[in-house]
Amino acid sequence: MLELQGVSTRYGRNPMLRNVSVTLREGEIACLLGPNGAGKTTLIRTILGLVRPVEGSVRFRGERIDGLKPNQVVGRGIGVVPEGRRIFPKMTVEENLRMGAFAEWGGRDAADRMAQVYDRFPRLRERSRQIAGTLSGGEQAMLAIGRALMGRPKLLLLDEPSLGLSPILVEQIFEMIGAINRQGTTVFLVEQNARMTLALAHHGYLIQKGEIAGAGTAAQLRESEIVRHAYLTA
Repeated sequence: MLELQGVSTRYGRNPMLRNVSVTLREGEIACLLGPNGAGKTTLIRTILGLVRPVEGSVRFRGERIDGLKPNQVVGRGIGVVPEGRRIFPKMTVEENLRMGAFAEWGGRDAADRMAQVYDRFPRLRERSRQIAGTLSGGEQAMLAIGRALMGRPKLLLLDEPSLGLSPILVEQIFEMIGAINRQGTTVFLVEQNARMTLALAHHGYLIQKGEIAGAGTAAQLRESEIVRHAYLTA
């Protein structure tokens, strides 16, 4: 479904990603593990067209998208839950969800999608008229995921969805991600919580200093010395 081949990027003169190759198969959960500053968010921004590769290519369902604008990338069927969730804090919950379908709001289909989001996240229905900035961290995470689902993504990118949440809420968010995947959405999960991520993902990648330092099935990564030493010893 998604393929990055030999992708390198720079911010100014500073190299960020170096010869990164990643493949996601349809219907799976793939993960990207790595420490802060390793290039995880840069990789997400590159997929979305916010950062342009200086080398390599990005393909989605066989079509090159690395030359497209971000709205065109999203229009192809890629949804994103950005790092920090980035909800619109002065809008209501319902207005935030509408923004997830901004390109086609007004038809019955979009209203049906909102109903589906509310069915998945009943708490959001209860708070549909509440200002989003007053929601709890867990509710804001639900809203960010619900907003992304409003665009009917074929591929959902999640950048650190567990950031700042309590352990109980992290478990709930990961359960939601699993349910979304089981209903047919391919997921690319970017996380530092390696233990829970590898329990959920089918396969994944480890990125360090802008380079892919390891790849394999979730089971293989769990047994990898570099992953065990850096993320699973506690």
